[in-house]
Parts: sequence; structure tokens; C-alpha cells
Amino acid sequence: MIGRWTAAVLAALTFMGLATANAGGYRYGVSDQAFYIPALAKALDPALFPRDTAVLAPQMGAWLGDDVVAAVSRVTAVDLPTLAGVLQIATLILLAGAVAYLLRGLRASWWAVAGGLAIASLRHHIPGTGANSLEGYFHPRVLAFALGLWALAFVLRRRVVPAFLMIALAAIVHPTTAVWMGGVVVVTVLSRLSTRSTPIVIVAGVAACAWFALRGARMDAAWLSVISVKDYLFPATWAIWEWTIDLAYPVVLWLMFRRRVALGRDVPGERAVVTALLVAMLGFLLSVPLTVLHVTLAVQLQITRILWVLDGVTLLYLAWWLVDDLAAGWGMRWRGVVVALIAAVSLGRGWYVLTIDTPRPLVTTNLPADDWTAAMRFLQTQPAGIHVLADPGHAWMYGSSVRVSALRDTVLETMKDEAMAIYDRAIAMRVAERQETLEGFAMWSDDRMRDVASRYHADVFVFDRSRAFSFPVLYQNARFVVYDLR
Repeated sequence: MIGRWTAAVLAALTFMGLATANAGGYRYGVSDQAFYIPALAKALDPALFPRDTAVLAPQMGAWLGDDVVAAVSRVTAVDLPTLAGVLQIATLILLAGAVAYLLRGLRASWWAVAGGLAIASLRHHIPGTGANSLEGYFHPRVLAFALGLWALAFVLRRRVVPAFLMIALAAIVHPTTAVWMGGVVVVTVLSRLSTRSTPIVIVAGVAACAWFALRGARMDAAWLSVISVKDYLFPATWAIWEWTIDLAYPVVLWLMFRRRVALGRDVPGERAVVTALLVAMLGFLLSVPLTVLHVTLAVQLQITRILWVLDGVTLLYLAWWLVDDLAAGWGMRWRGVVVALIAAVSLGRGWYVLTIDTPRPLVTTNLPADDWTAAMRFLQTQPAGIHVLADPGHAWMYGSSVRVSALRDTVLETMKDEAMAIYDRAIAMRVAERQETLEGFAMWSDDRMRDVASRYHADVFVFDRSRAFSFPVLYQNARFVVYDLR
């Protein structure tokens, strides 16, 4: 028999491998890191992004993690790719530990814990929302979710102080995720103090929603025109199938809890946790009219992430039911069979994602060694104040943002700038104006490039070699040319 710690290490490593494969492999500098990497870089060097600080500042102001992580980076002298990789490992370890701790708090067997880890490794999108259960890169939101699961496991055991400590840490890491995790913890504690507190919480929530509906500041048409592409912000526009799955979460959770009660397997405090999760779902439903009315705070808080909490806990209950109820009813040996089947599904899906769907290595710890990265590395050697003009869709076209790979200002990066426009109307107006100006970038003439460069005080522009321009060449490689506009 292997020791307990050896088994824990093996389980954690297996979970990390399966989760990474199912997330499409670990990559640095992609997707939402188009904000987080520049924010961390600026926290380390305030001289960076003199022009784009206006875009980064609103979200940086709500995020305490940049200062904390930057402080760690200064002390350890670790570069950003290494730091991101270490934080991703910490995220997955904490998430695996939280799954195990929560299920053991429900008195699930170790077989059910193994099943829960296998299910948790199956990365999936929460229908309608902007959240995935896992990411193939370090994202503070996933780390905050892991800390929130630890908080739920602590409060299930009536350990209130550690629970709130986890929520406080989550608030540093990712405030909006911490808000909804913390809300569930607070309602759980109140429910255990008094059975009358839950109706009071509901009434207070209804009153707050009514107040915001009547008095809350609202997004105007110009602001909405920029962020309307982020349909996850507006649940009323979701497809019926998305609503069907999301509404199934509380139903399935309640049915499985009732099953545990009928079997006499529920634990003290479990009812309070389940009640808090159902109240959280009610809170989400109450928020839908606020997003229909375009109440600014309701949209910015992304209350839809409550569904992520429900998804995570419901799937862990599902693991208990599959292994400790259904399979155990067939015979104890079937529990291992069920766990093996779930793990096989996760392994098969991970193999498919990495070899067929999006072929790539399991782990890529730095930006890819390609021509785009080489051009960006050149720009990184230029003065910190250099302003780069590139195709507004360059991040998804070439794999990384100018702000990530060159650590330099760029006129527009459509995908991330639209997302950051959620938090500030001025940014939204900036994005709208620049989107209109940069339309048709691929077909511009020399004169058009010169006019736009003058308008935004751009110093250089990057273009692929499909076309040649008459500007002086600063750098070129097999695919890209950096032209001097000064």
C-alpha cells in the first residue's frame, strides 16, 4: 500500500495533467492575460504603457493582485513567464485540494474524491457566462474560485475564520469571483445562526435590486454598442439551451441533497450550504432584469458567475452520487470501475484536444518562437514610450497582444480593449472611435497609414510581408516588417 502523502501527490499530478490537457495545454500570454501580464509588468515598471495606462487603470484599480504578485516578483527576481507558470501550478494544486477537502467534508469516500477530481479535470464552459471551469493559462479568476471552494469546505465544517480568510485572499486575487463565493459563505453562516435569516437575506436582496432598478446608473446606447458583443453580460439574450442547463443546476443540487438526507448521509451544516447556493441562484435571477435595464453595476459585477459556483458544487455532488450511491449499489468494486471510466473520458478528451482539435504541446512556458514574437522582441528593445500601430485584431491573428509580447503601447487591441470597456465609459468611447478609424487596416495606403499615425501619435507600425510600404524599415523577418513612422 502506498502512503497517504504519496497518494495525494500522485492524485494532484494526475489531476494537473488531465486538467491541462483538457484546457488545450498550458500557454503563456494568451486570452485574458492580455490584461494581466501588462498590468503586472506595469506594477513592476511604472514607466511602461504611458498611453495605455488609461485603458488598464480602471481594472487595475479594482485588482489588488498586481501589487502583491509584483512584490513577489521583485523579491524572487522571477520573470513573468516563470511567475505565471508557478501560479498556474499553485492554482491547480489548490483546486485539487479544495475538491478533496469539500467532498471529504460531505463524508464522501476516497473513491468519490477520485471521481470528483476526474470530473473537475473536464474543462467546460459555464453555459451563457464568460467563465470556463479551467483555463490553459494562469487566470486569477480560477485561483479565486479554488480559494472559494476551500472557503465552502471550511464553512461546511463550521470553521468560519478560515473560511473568511480564504474569501479575503480570493478578494485580493479576483474581486468579482470573491464577491459571489463570499456571498455564499455569508448566507451559509447566517442560515446556521438563525433559520429566519434566509428570508431576511432574500427580502434585502429584492429591495436592493428594486433600488438599483429605480436609481442605479445605467449604460447608455453608445457604451452598450461597444460591449454588446460580450453577450455573456446579458442573460436575457441567452439561448434556451443555455438557460435550460443553468436552471438545472439548483434542481439537480437539491435532488441530490434530498437523496443524501433520505440515505442519512447528510452532514451537519450541509443544509445551510445548499440553502445558500439556492439563495445565490435566486440572486442571479433577480439580477437579470437589472441587466435588461442596463444598470451599470449589475453588468460590471458579472453576477452570472454565480452559476460557476453552482456548477462546481453540483458536479461534486454528482461525483458523490455516481460513486458512493449509484456504483456502490451495484457492489463496492463498481466504484473503482466508475472512477476509471470518468478518468478515461477525461484522458481521451484531453488527448483529442491536444492532438486533433488544437494540436500543440502539453506545456508551453513562454511565447512561441515564431516571427510575430521575434518582431515583438525587437520592439521591446525600443524606448518604453514607443507607440505601436498594428492590425486591431493582431492578438487573435498572431497569438499574442503587442502589450504582452512587446510590453509596449498599441493603438488598439480589439478583443481585450472591448472587455476592459465594460468598466469605464471613457474607454468604451475610445474603443469605438478607434475601431471606426482602423477599419480596413489591411488595405490601407501609405497616405492613410501616415494620417492615422499622425492622429494617434504612433511611432511604428507592424505589417506582414504581403504588402510593401514606402516608410523606412526598422526591422524585418520572414513574415513581418516593422516600419518607422516618425
